[in-house]
Amino acid sequence: MEDFQDLRLDLKNRVAALLTHSFDDDLADSLTYSEQLEKLLMQPAGEKAKPRRRLVFDSLRIHDFDKFLWDRLLDDPITTIPAFEDAVADFAKDADQFSDEAQKAIQENDELRVGFRGEFGGHLVSPRTLSASRMNGLVCVAGIVTKATAVRPKVVHSVHYCAATKKYTEREYRDVTSNTGVPTGASYPTRDENGHLLEAEYGLCKYCDHQVITIQELPELSPPGLLPRSIDVILEDDLADMCKPGDRVYVCGIFKAVTPRSTQFSGFFRSVVVGYNVEHINTEFETEFSSDDISMIKQVAESSDPLGWIAKSLAPTIYGHDNVKKGLVLQLFGGNEKNLSNKTHLRGDINCLLVGDPGVAKSQLLRAVMGVSPLAVSTTGRGSTGVGLTAAVTTEQDTGEKRLEAGAMVLADRGVVCIDEFDKMNDQDRVAIHEVMEQQTVTIAKAGIHLSLNARCSVLAAANPLHGTYDHSMSITRNVNLPDSLLSRFDMVFIVLDNMDSDKDRQMANFVLKLHREATGQHGTSAGLQQDIHSWHMGHALDDEPGKIFMTNTGATWGGSEEDQEHPLTAQFLKKYIKYAKKQCSQIGLSEGACEAIKEYYVELRNSSRERALPVTARTLETIIRLSTAHAKLCLRDAVLEEDVQRAQELMDVVLKFEDQTSQNRVARPRTPGQDGESDIMDYESDEEPTAPSQSQRRGAGSQGTRRAGVRNPPSVQADATMEVDEGFTSLSEDKQRAVVEAIRALTERGPIHPLTAIQQELDARGVAISEDSLKEFVLYISANCDNVRLYLPKILFDEDTNQIYDVA
Repeated sequence: MEDFQDLRLDLKNRVAALLTHSFDDDLADSLTYSEQLEKLLMQPAGEKAKPRRRLVFDSLRIHDFDKFLWDRLLDDPITTIPAFEDAVADFAKDADQFSDEAQKAIQENDELRVGFRGEFGGHLVSPRTLSASRMNGLVCVAGIVTKATAVRPKVVHSVHYCAATKKYTEREYRDVTSNTGVPTGASYPTRDENGHLLEAEYGLCKYCDHQVITIQELPELSPPGLLPRSIDVILEDDLADMCKPGDRVYVCGIFKAVTPRSTQFSGFFRSVVVGYNVEHINTEFETEFSSDDISMIKQVAESSDPLGWIAKSLAPTIYGHDNVKKGLVLQLFGGNEKNLSNKTHLRGDINCLLVGDPGVAKSQLLRAVMGVSPLAVSTTGRGSTGVGLTAAVTTEQDTGEKRLEAGAMVLADRGVVCIDEFDKMNDQDRVAIHEVMEQQTVTIAKAGIHLSLNARCSVLAAANPLHGTYDHSMSITRNVNLPDSLLSRFDMVFIVLDNMDSDKDRQMANFVLKLHREATGQHGTSAGLQQDIHSWHMGHALDDEPGKIFMTNTGATWGGSEEDQEHPLTAQFLKKYIKYAKKQCSQIGLSEGACEAIKEYYVELRNSSRERALPVTARTLETIIRLSTAHAKLCLRDAVLEEDVQRAQELMDVVLKFEDQTSQNRVARPRTPGQDGESDIMDYESDEEPTAPSQSQRRGAGSQGTRRAGVRNPPSVQADATMEVDEGFTSLSEDKQRAVVEAIRALTERGPIHPLTAIQQELDARGVAISEDSLKEFVLYISANCDNVRLYLPKILFDEDTNQIYDVA
């Protein structure tokens, strides 16, 4: 016992010497511990949060001043931390070095706490690496807060009055997480030792705030195929309510075992971390950049086409999709968010939606973005719910308390959320993400909990058309079956089609065959897309070589030649590039020329948007600003120039031109399927008018004069298109021709055989008046020319003897 007291006194004296030492460094704003303590004591008590009464020691100062004290703190914090608290309490009682107001604050606050921050070396761990060997030691846990209980008062000192004896009884309470002494019982006294009743004097009792949070290992550091590990953290006093679900934090504390509540002892204990300090992680600025990294980043930024270079480096094993890749690159860099003085939040994150035929590498593009983004969380529309994407209120099994659990979008704060199969989500679940995509917050008002969580993330979603393949005769909203309120929140909507073109198909086949013939991957000569996008260890990739910038075997990787100067960049370097650009270009302004160019382009879009399914609104204007800012950030500029606006216009033209083309298909004669088809890339940069028939249209389009049984074209294609009927053959107007075609198609959906009178009845129900002779004349024309793919007519036969039509599709 004497040895323990001597050790405690020795540690206290060492801490006292540390407090009075003058450090010549830039830590803690170069303040001495006396200045830091006075600054803490002079903090005013606010309405939203009480002031901190915790003196935080820097680990480097302790290590440099007294190596024995630092080692003792790491190995035996249960003994060392009370010595720190005793030394700080004695240090605060020295009235000579504090002002009168600080002395008054010291008298009012009888207890000061301590905390630790800085470098912890091997004691910096994640929830997965916490093992029994670290039990009762000081650790610094890095992770993301996924759950948090409500802050509750915890009694630490109670006062009881006995009416029979007119005496007061006091009692202190300590649990297994306390370092001040042996744990006491949890029973609340109701009678004294003589059996007299005791009444609790709640006004004289002392309480401390108590909260339990759950920290999960960072999503980007979690090994693939394994569930992420979590650890409960106990926060008390001023640390309570310092973080909320979705925050990335460092928690410094003691790793302890808690006795199970079960009466049957099994030898297993529940482990927790008793927190002594909480520091928020700035994920964007944690990476250290070497001089070589900065030099290469500037070299790429100053090249003739940095956007094209980086776009080629994004998923180089995927053929084509140049414009889509450029849009995804700008999404990764993002714009600049703004918080105005009137508390209005303008988002800087860019949302993107990929819509198209199956098998055009939409999911692979999502995986490529996950491999390059510094922070990415993936999910699917089928396997996600609204609360799973935003936040949920759960009930604690042991205590019955309500807990707030963060969803995917909250966990991806300051990152990217990749949602595959977006069209498979329920309507109610999709409504839940409306607020996130624009206001970038998640508001919870349920089970007595009302709060808002940050969800400042970009949304990258992929969806398939409603009928399997994209239908040109319908608008985007009808193809995807998404409401306009949700589609307008996407800055870019790319239509990725599987078009039929012999030359392009041959080029893509050569590209894919070359990939299969070359040795790629870890045991080959190529880095490929990325060996394992989840193989990380505390923020460093294991598979990538340190300082590696270019991918090898570029000819097999992306179809370029070995002599090409713009080799694809590695995913590791792209991550550094994105982090560096966000760090250096956090505040980008708009030049006068850029403002004028954006204004003129927006007015031009507004004037030409009358026939477009998706209207051009103020959100479109903000999209242009975000894309221009992202390109300026990619080029490491401090202001947006007209050149940046021009690149944003080129990308917006690609996004909007397809919608214009779709609108034209609904009011003009359609082109022949397969004629002048483009590649499977959504690339409309050329001067030729693009055409993009879907797979089902190609299957249903046969040669002239040949009747093909099987799959016919989608009804909406032929119903909405305008037929090119020979002039002089029919007296029906174009609208009446369309009405007849729609009536025939509606009947053939119900059965294969119908009389001519059924068509007349269908037209009467639609309010279309056509004489029997004119109707019969036009039906005969349809029957004779239904195999002409140029006309998009329904495939029927008309028997003049029986006046019946037969569906032969």
